[in-house]
Amino acid sequence: MRIFSSIKYAATIVASGAALSALAVIGAASQQMPPDGRALFNANCATCHGADGTGSARHNPAEVGFDLPLPNFADCSFANREADADWSSIIHRGGPRRAFPRVMPAFGEALSDEEIDAIIGYIRTFCTDQRWVRGEFNFPRGIFTEKAFPEDEFVLTSAINTSGPTDITTQGIYERRFGPRGQLELVFPFSVVDSGPGLGTNAGIGDFEVEWKQNVFSNVDSGTIVSLMGASIWPTGNEHRGLGSGSVAFETHLLFAQALPADFVFQGQVFAAFPLKSNLSQEVNWNLNIGKTFAGDDGFGRAWTPMLEVLGSQEMASGARTNWDLVPQLQVSLSQRQHILFAAGARIPVTNTSERSTQFVFYFVWDWYDAPLFEGWR
Repeated sequence: MRIFSSIKYAATIVASGAALSALAVIGAASQQMPPDGRALFNANCATCHGADGTGSARHNPAEVGFDLPLPNFADCSFANREADADWSSIIHRGGPRRAFPRVMPAFGEALSDEEIDAIIGYIRTFCTDQRWVRGEFNFPRGIFTEKAFPEDEFVLTSAINTSGPTDITTQGIYERRFGPRGQLELVFPFSVVDSGPGLGTNAGIGDFEVEWKQNVFSNVDSGTIVSLMGASIWPTGNEHRGLGSGSVAFETHLLFAQALPADFVFQGQVFAAFPLKSNLSQEVNWNLNIGKTFAGDDGFGRAWTPMLEVLGSQEMASGARTNWDLVPQLQVSLSQRQHILFAAGARIPVTNTSERSTQFVFYFVWDWYDAPLFEGWR
């Protein structure tokens, strides 16, 4: 009997140990499971934004206590324009962080970073059309390097010779997105130039451009985007005064970008110009840009992006020399909504310096889809 009692006692200990081990495994597994984005959204967000993400407040203002339109996360044309980091900023710090109403509360102290990321991941599921290019690819724009991301912006750029003949070239660029992957671009140039002996300094419009950009590949996981663009250039500038080429021309562009570790971004543009006049040379160009963004308020505030562009151009003619330029620059967000941006730098010739002057270059960008020009500043 004593032997059987010992065996029974040992079995009890083994069973208890096995049960405790199983509970420990279950507990460890539960700690490793990622947050449930759907449950967190329903518990914290659905009252205002609706369980389907379409914004219940617009349907029943009395239920939430305010009468303000809320975003429709199921609208792919809206939801995919912004990067996760923009939504994270608003969820962490509340609406006023990006100049939105205070009815959007701050959840930064109530939810962990992982839980907020899980909510954003779930919000992304409301748009079911995967053709739309995500806002993660709306990288900071270089002064000369065109972005691969299709967007709605107005860009005002200017380049001014710091020495030598007068040369001030300004461009107004209107960009409008069409559908998930397309963009129309209109370029309106204006120049003030020294037209040469006997002609003096002249000012006027340059050659008008019409461009179409089409995204062909984007993958958020790999951080890669590729687009193609075609342009037609029309001789609206006065050739004899040095304000235009005097020829219709066509351009083909390859645009690409790659997100790199440590929040660096590499962007590139390779393009060729084909004027129809036989006395004008065809030309190939390549613009390369690398930069890194820093932001205040733990990454949620004003953004600063130092960048360096490397520009190359080569006429497709025998004996033509290659022009190389460096363009160090800094972009900063001016408005709290971050829809108004400013960048400034210098275009410094590296080769053929006797023929070309250093230029002071800058731009203003207005993302007109995000807000009107004078809204979203504070």
